[in-house]
Amino acid sequence: MPRGQGYGHGRRGRGRGRRIINYLQPCLLLMLHREPAHGYNLANGLQEFGIDPDTVDSSLIYRALREMEAEEFILSNWDEESLGPRRRVYEITEEGKQYLAEWMNDLNRLKIEIDTLTREYAKLKDS
Repeated sequence: MPRGQGYGHGRRGRGRGRRIINYLQPCLLLMLHREPAHGYNLANGLQEFGIDPDTVDSSLIYRALREMEAEEFILSNWDEESLGPRRRVYEITEEGKQYLAEWMNDLNRLKIEIDTLTREYAKLKDS
């Protein structure tokens, strides 16, 4: 993954939490590439990527957003037109679009590696 990030691993799914945290960034960036959004909308949009928002602590989503904002991949402003409490609206920057492209290149390479690994493992099981 970009900038030294990697997927966690472990027995009995113990690495799943780390994988989800890493996977949040490209998902959030892709949604923001489509259109600016509030954190709540982004959390609900994770279902599209196979993440049940009820299983991900919202603090992880907001932490990922803050980290990406600190890196200038996204920016946020207060929504002054909201009828309810003020909420932040997030949008992707040009640097964020480049970072998303890096993510996608890395994920495509990882997909090829995983496909190769599973194909080779299947051969072992068949023999």
